[in-house]
Parts: sequence; structure tokens; C-alpha cells
Amino acid sequence: MKLNKLQKNDVFGKKVLLRADLDVPLTEQRLIKDDSRLRAVLPTINFLLENNASVILVGHLGRPEPSSKFIRQSADQNLNLSLLPVVEWFNDELRINPPVGGSELKIEEVGEFEGWKLNDNFCVLENLRFYKEEEDNDPEFAKKLANLGEVYVNDAFAVSHRAHASLVGVPKYLPHFAGFRLLKEIEVLSKVLEDPLRPLIVIIGGAKIETKLPLVEKMHKIADYILVGGEIAEQDKILLKVQSEKVNGRKPVLLVADLTENGKDITQKSAENFNQIINLAKTIVWNGPMGLIEEDFDNGTKSIAEKIAQTKAYSVIGGGDKGGYLKKLGLEKKISFISTGGGAMLDFLSGEKLPGVESLIV
Repeated sequence: MKLNKLQKNDVFGKKVLLRADLDVPLTEQRLIKDDSRLRAVLPTINFLLENNASVILVGHLGRPEPSSKFIRQSADQNLNLSLLPVVEWFNDELRINPPVGGSELKIEEVGEFEGWKLNDNFCVLENLRFYKEEEDNDPEFAKKLANLGEVYVNDAFAVSHRAHASLVGVPKYLPHFAGFRLLKEIEVLSKVLEDPLRPLIVIIGGAKIETKLPLVEKMHKIADYILVGGEIAEQDKILLKVQSEKVNGRKPVLLVADLTENGKDITQKSAENFNQIINLAKTIVWNGPMGLIEEDFDNGTKSIAEKIAQTKAYSVIGGGDKGGYLKKLGLEKKISFISTGGGAMLDFLSGEKLPGVESLIV
């Protein structure tokens, strides 16, 4: 896979449309709970600004009801998904304007869109998913986005499994490049697939068996151990074992956790069994929690996270709000690599092509 890498000569003094993953979790007061995804794009932003580029930052937040063509939806539930908290974060982080409390950030027209011009070299467009044409990959919508810039950069690995206008449409109209974070994600996950240190242990959790089965199948060909927890463990234990039996040749050890009586976490015994195997690992890949951590059923997830942090194995973790959860436990610096992607990480490791990445291939 050959992607155009950012070079000074390609962006110096130019208007750059930068697609980033701005979909951060918010509190009820609309404060950012975990800024990991925003921090992940800072190296690319800083590189562009240092090279005198003007950055037009674009992305989405949540799942708003999309509007009719090019008209911003004014429904309350959509305004709650405005990117203003993200804009305030970048304003403070990049120290562009005085603190927000001292100067109000006002939305204004940016080409045919709405956004915030923080200064002459940095602006952020409003939530792209306010527009129906974004998810429809409408070519006219993509062209109007492309008209804002001279160069396109994708640094949004976490949504690159989506064939949306800002990911696959815009690169058709502009010189295009991969951002630093996107390249790092591909480098790390490719090494897991192609040349992992062994034993390689893959831990799969979560609730959606239809998204996990392709990963189980793919990992059977390269993993030494596959540990399955979460809601999928109990509901689809037979299906997982049938999937395992279909694989010819070498087979990893497949261990499926038992769930607690309420079905919202794995049992302590299963967590202990998993942790014994984790002790053997040289490489660990983990996608999806072991229980409903959003409802505080996180004993299994916490136990496994702590065990991984104690090992010397190379660890790659993604899926759900893993970055925020690990930060809450104070473990994020003890993990080798925390992917910004959930579904994108799953698809990549399952051997699927990511449309947002494919559109960047030279």
C-alpha cells in the first residue's frame, strides 16, 4: 500500500482541507470527556501551520439527523452535536485567540458551509453530518468541500472505513496525502498482520457478533490465542466455535468467557483464565470491552487492562471509548499503541479495504 506522505513542498503556503476524527465523547454539559482523538491530529496540524499552510479542519460529531441539501438543521438534538466544544478545544490548545470566556466564537460562512474562523490560517467547519450529502457521498457536495482548499489530507483513520464524501469524494478533486496519525495506524496494524512477535494473543469483546466474526476468522490464521468476552461470548459461543472449526490448518487456542448472572460482565474466573494466557504474550491485540463499562460493569475489562499494562508485550488496543477508559485507570502510558479506531481497526485487521485509505493510494 503506497500512500502519499506529507512533505513541506506539497503544502507550504497552501490552503489544506484536513479531514480529522473530531467525534469525541461529551458530558451532558457538553464538555469533552476524552480528547485523545483531537490530540492524535495535532502533529499533522502543527506541521501544516509550521509550513505556512492555511488549515480548514473538517469532521463530524455523533449521529445527527441530516438536513436537506446544504441547509443546516436547526433541531435541538442537532445543535447539541455542534462542533463548538471541539472548536473551543483547538482554540485553547493552539492558543489562537484569548480564552473563550473573554471572546465569543461566532459561526460564520466559510465558502458554502458554516464554520469558525479562528484566524487567517485556521478554521473549523460545522459538523459535516448535518448535511445528508456527506454520508451519501454526493459528488457535488464533495466538490464544494474541495473548492475550499488546494490540498487534501486525511488524518481520520477511525472513520476511514466509511465511504463518505469528505473521505472518498474530495480526493478525486485535489492532490491528496495521508496524515501522520493515519500512517502510524496503518504501520502498527500492518505489523500485527504481517510480522508479530509471538505468542500473538487477540482479545475480542463487545456486543455485535456480525462485526466480530470476520476478525475471529482472520485471526485464526495468524493468532496463537483468541480470547472472546463481552456480550458476544455467551450469546454466540456455539457460533464462534463453529467458525473456529471451519478453519483448516493451524489453529489457535480459542477461549470463550463465561458471563456473570446478569450477563453484563465476564466472570472473575474467566478474567483470571484470560490473564494467565496474557502472561505468555509477546504481542496483544484487544478490541472491545469485556462488559458494559458504560454501566460500570467493568471488573473484567479493568482486570484485563491492568494485566496487559503489567506485561512487556507489545500491546495494541482499540474499540469503543478505550482511550478514555484507559486514561481513567491511569494506564494509557503503559499501552504500546491505542488505536483511534473501533470499526476501522476491526475492518483493517479483518482484511477489509478501507475506502478512506484506498482513496489515497498513489
